[in-house]
Amino acid sequence: MKRANWKKYGFEFLSIFVAVIAAFALNNWNDNQRNATIENKILVEIANGLEKDIEDINVNVQGHEAGIEACRYWRRAISGQEVNADSVMIHYLGLTRDFISIQNVSGYEALKSKGLELLKNDALRFEIISLYEYDYQTLKKFEEEYREMQYQDNYFMAINNVLAPNFTFDETGNIIGMRTPFELSESERKIVLSYLWKIQANRRFILYFYTQTTQKVNTLRAHVEKELAE
Repeated sequence: MKRANWKKYGFEFLSIFVAVIAAFALNNWNDNQRNATIENKILVEIANGLEKDIEDINVNVQGHEAGIEACRYWRRAISGQEVNADSVMIHYLGLTRDFISIQNVSGYEALKSKGLELLKNDALRFEIISLYEYDYQTLKKFEEEYREMQYQDNYFMAINNVLAPNFTFDETGNIIGMRTPFELSESERKIVLSYLWKIQANRRFILYFYTQTTQKVNTLRAHVEKELAE
């Protein structure tokens, strides 16, 4: 009788044990599936954000390139070389124009809120963190906070005080051309030329950083798409 009871109790214990293990395994499988679904959605959002980031980067790159061309234009004008008078407004506007750095970080913020360890691929996780926490933050500081690269605040007034007296205006006050050669003292000419050199050098510097960041964005996009395809 006792032996039969032990068999009965042993069977019941084993049944309970198997049921608990099975329930635990099922719950763990469900958690993994749920996490995989969340990870997939976040990676899709990051991929879409990176595509938009490239568009925003390209706008800023074109703006800085236009700023460099404006430096060349005004350097020629101040040096007494022939320039296209019809381009005065374009190069006047582009010379000291500043830009802001826009990043689509919603996917990355969603990842941080769920926990960075949600990404199973360690290399991909590091790559994402590096781009959003270092490269994007550096670009933002250069464009919006680094004093030397705030062209409108630093250079516009000084350059405008020299250039504006040589502009010609229509009856409504719009710039339509300029008087050449410029009536500048040697001191004024050298000061403006030094500003133009400074602006051009800084724009070239940030364009180099944009080039590096663009390569990293495109590399990350490829890695995210590969992860999504697996």
